[in-house]
Amino acid sequence: MANQDEAADQRRAVMQLMLGYMASHALGAAARTGVADLIGDGRRSAEDLAGELGLPQQSAIRLLRALAALGLLTEEAPGRFGVSATGALLRSDRADSVRGMVRMFTDPAMMRAWEGIDESLRTGEPSFDRMFGTGFFSHLGADPELSALFNTAMSQGTRSVADALPACYTFASGATLMDVGGGDGTLIAAVLRANPGMRGIVFDTAEGAAQAPGRLEEAGVADRCTATTGDFFEGVPAGADVYLLKSIVHDWDDRRAAAILSHVRAVVPDRGRLLIVEPVLPAAVQPEGFSGLYLTDLNMLVNVGGRERTRDDFEALCAASGFAVSDVLPLAAGFSVIEATPA
Repeated sequence: MANQDEAADQRRAVMQLMLGYMASHALGAAARTGVADLIGDGRRSAEDLAGELGLPQQSAIRLLRALAALGLLTEEAPGRFGVSATGALLRSDRADSVRGMVRMFTDPAMMRAWEGIDESLRTGEPSFDRMFGTGFFSHLGADPELSALFNTAMSQGTRSVADALPACYTFASGATLMDVGGGDGTLIAAVLRANPGMRGIVFDTAEGAAQAPGRLEEAGVADRCTATTGDFFEGVPAGADVYLLKSIVHDWDDRRAAAILSHVRAVVPDRGRLLIVEPVLPAAVQPEGFSGLYLTDLNMLVNVGGRERTRDDFEALCAASGFAVSDVLPLAAGFSVIEATPA
């Protein structure tokens, strides 16, 4: 039986979890209004900020104080606010900004499906399709502005992996790498910068690869990397030695994920490699583990019908697609590199 202090801590922990959705919405409001950009490096009063935020002064101070209580801002004097080190990640002028990710993950396109989680748990089907009348990626394709925001969010979420992958995995000199579902090319650009003898191909839908030419040019690798468009459910282009899929497999159930990998298997050379960059769940939940992995797993369920996987799951999926897992290397930010070879 818990003593009074322990019982209070336990109750507080449950209450904090219960209020988590409120914190998410407040965080989303901060990202959408650009409050961290407006405050910048200095200190601003709620009165000054209200007009730029497009809010009545009382509403502005209520939002600002909620953000301060969440550790994103500081209130060093009544009604006067600065940006904390954590909140500075919402500034759009930082190389490590996560503002786009926050805007995407707090958008109704990501959040509404969670209202149907009970049904998704019962059926195993994404509630997104029922709520929006179409699948998640079809919905993105019909909304260019939302699609661009999604691409930005994925790029921001890839940066830590892009920084770590070239040092974690040794690519053969002169090899051609294809990033399947490679989006704007953030990841492949980092690999090519670190491996001057390599060439690359970004393969994605027209919407997914829309920003790739600009990103590759900006990274200085456009002369060694091209972007081509298509549907990986219909086929994957030949012509690469290594096929890389980052945050693709977890978007799909086993049947559809195996279809993608089978299309890779049909074109990969006998001595080629498949690299899957995803979180790898432990066989059992670790007490000090990152809860976000399991929340992401549920997010995959309600929004797209996908799932996060354990090593055993990846080995079974690869075997069903004609590959054998040869190594699993820890990477960064909870990700691992699953290397597989043609079986």
